[in-house]
Amino acid sequence: MTKVLVVDDSVFMRTVIRDMIAKDPSLEVVGTATDGLDALKKIESLSPDVMTLDIEMPRMSGIELLEKIGKQPSRPRILMLSSLTEKDAEMTRRAIELGADDFMLKPADLPRVRDIGDELVRKIKHILTLPPLSSEVRQKKPAPTAHAEPAERVILIGSSAGGPQMLDELLADLPAELPAGVVVTQHMPVGFTAALAARFNRISSMPVKESENGDIIEKGRIIISKAGVHTIITRFVTDKGCTAGKIVHSSAPPVHGVRPAVDKTLVSAAQVFGKNSVVAVLSGMGNDAGEGALAVKNAGGISFVCDEKDCLVYGMARSAITHNAVDKVLPLNRMAKEISRAVLKMEDTCV
Repeated sequence: MTKVLVVDDSVFMRTVIRDMIAKDPSLEVVGTATDGLDALKKIESLSPDVMTLDIEMPRMSGIELLEKIGKQPSRPRILMLSSLTEKDAEMTRRAIELGADDFMLKPADLPRVRDIGDELVRKIKHILTLPPLSSEVRQKKPAPTAHAEPAERVILIGSSAGGPQMLDELLADLPAELPAGVVVTQHMPVGFTAALAARFNRISSMPVKESENGDIIEKGRIIISKAGVHTIITRFVTDKGCTAGKIVHSSAPPVHGVRPAVDKTLVSAAQVFGKNSVVAVLSGMGNDAGEGALAVKNAGGISFVCDEKDCLVYGMARSAITHNAVDKVLPLNRMAKEISRAVLKMEDTCV
């Protein structure tokens, strides 16, 4: 039985969160706390395995609590619950930096808050499966802002609903020495991809950062497409005369109702990297990724989609299949190995 502590200053939210968690027989809500100070006492007396944590609370906020306990080895796993505001987006990023294990978004419409019950339970169970990142690994990995050699091979990953948990496993399994750059386009609300990148940077063996306009796609580096703009990959020539890829942010209208759209990234990447592209489509609703996967395949690249049994929603992967743009359908636990094999078979065009 997993013991959960619910921390929120709202009586309504504490009640709803407790009720949603209590529906799962493997989880037990052992207590609730009204703020950070109350939580400190409850952590000591109840020894919870997981704590759901609000950000803004009186007396001691979620951020202040994390500053006290965030990186203590004996503390519970921490799931931040964030509102869809610019301020909460920045605080969520800060919470991840301070040691929170994951975050999820509360609906802006309070009557719909019970709709997140299934996701909440999945998140709680998932963070318990994540191994703590040792200081040794943390010290060996380059900083996300450190520069590396421009990549001539690229791994393109697209996902939406259900994607972040799959990305935890996939990004952790990709070897750090892989001679390719990685671009992940995950549908997220504006402001929250910075927190997502910071979180993946703790899990992945490669450094991870949110995309910035003008970023070079570099070997052994992972870029998370910034929410609110399309990630377009353009061609540029390096000092050695080699062709490589650079990211340009575009404020063009949403595609499939989303921005960034996976299709925009894949279609542009196919034009730059051609046969040195490999695509992985994970969980997600809607039709985004089908057109882009086809563009990569037509350019000589390779396209994988994840098996339906591993996906929360199969819309994006099904779109790629419908476009006849898939080389292999793979279980998630084989995806990193197949991507690595495909990358290592590629040949750099510039020596």
